[in-house]
Amino acid sequence: MINYKEIGKVAAGFLLGTAGVSIMSSRDAKKAYTYVTAAALRGKDSVLKRTQIIRENAGDIYEDAKEMNEERAAEEAAREIEDAKEILRMAEEKSGQAESAGENADPEAAPEKDA
Repeated sequence: MINYKEIGKVAAGFLLGTAGVSIMSSRDAKKAYTYVTAAALRGKDSVLKRTQIIRENAGDIYEDAKEMNEERAAEEAAREIEDAKEILRMAEEKSGQAESAGENADPEAAPEKDA
């Protein structure tokens, strides 16, 4: 048995497809496609420009951050050196005080050694 409903659907699809191809290949459609493509290219150019600006800014930020970390490391090293010098100075003062305290001691108070 022939199903005329299915044959009708296939025929309608064929006609719409043929009409669609005709419409898409018309001069007005080509003009519309050209405008849409031109707009897409302008958008692409704008995105690429913004991307380049962002990359440049990111590079600048990265370099500034590296420089900042190097400066901090140098400052920390300088602080450690100053702390070490202060510790040495304090140790020298204490040893100098101990030596001078030993020289100022009363010789009579010192225990006598049997010879």
